[in-house]
Amino acid sequence: MVSKIIKRTPTKPPKDRRASAARRRKRSSSLKNVKSASSIVITSINKSICACHRRLIRIFAKITKLGTPTPRKQGFHLLKKLPQHDDNGNDSEQGLEINRINRCLYFKPSLPPSISSEKRTIFLDLDETLIHSQLDLPSVPYDFVVRPIIETQLMHFYVIKRPGVDEFLKSLSDKFEIVVFTAGLREYASLVLDQLDPGNVISYRLYRDSCTEQSGRFVKDLGDLGRDLKNVVLVDDNPNAYSLQPENALPVAPFFSDVGDGELKKVMRFFDEFVDGFEDVRDALKSFLSQRESL
Repeated sequence: MVSKIIKRTPTKPPKDRRASAARRRKRSSSLKNVKSASSIVITSINKSICACHRRLIRIFAKITKLGTPTPRKQGFHLLKKLPQHDDNGNDSEQGLEINRINRCLYFKPSLPPSISSEKRTIFLDLDETLIHSQLDLPSVPYDFVVRPIIETQLMHFYVIKRPGVDEFLKSLSDKFEIVVFTAGLREYASLVLDQLDPGNVISYRLYRDSCTEQSGRFVKDLGDLGRDLKNVVLVDDNPNAYSLQPENALPVAPFFSDVGDGELKKVMRFFDEFVDGFEDVRDALKSFLSQRESL
């Protein structure tokens, strides 16, 4: 008798069956997640399109209704117009004030308007004109030390005052507006000026950030400081500093440590004997310098 052999597929162990079922559930879940995410994105896009459509309808409805946009309210009040001239045709006090404000608004001077229109302005350089400073201990007696922090580094500068500088500043302040205009850094120069001018005879201070840089050199442009150039003198030892207005410059020899230096006495002679005789200080400078060269 022949027996029939039946081939049977071996059954998977329980562990394999569970793993296979988990994979099927995972694939099914992934497909559902993708479908769900796509549905959310599409719904969001549709909502955005509908919202934009509604906004456009409202905008066009307003334009159609109004015809032209309603002008906005002005965020300022018109000031009362003041007369700039009196009955005789001269500038009134109110007119002068308006002109002063206009100069500040449109020309943006680095200096406030001069306190007195009768005083001429003297711009004084600092280093090698009024003082000399150095990092190393000088071989001659120094007057004071300043310790600025420059680029996060504490530095020590030994300062020597030019002979006669105290009397020079005091004498000029009685008759002129004094402005120190230096190419030095504010962190350093402000400390020097605090020591040099305890009586505050210097009206204003200008530092490197007020200079104009040209070809790596710091130039002092006097034409953008709110002062009439016919009433302005720059005392400086560096010709590069006054290259834009050389006719307004009174050059001085540089000072380092010569205790017998008398340069400031020569400068005082110019302000005492020459300035008052000329309406334009540039003519006074030309006359004085031509005399000095002939000596």
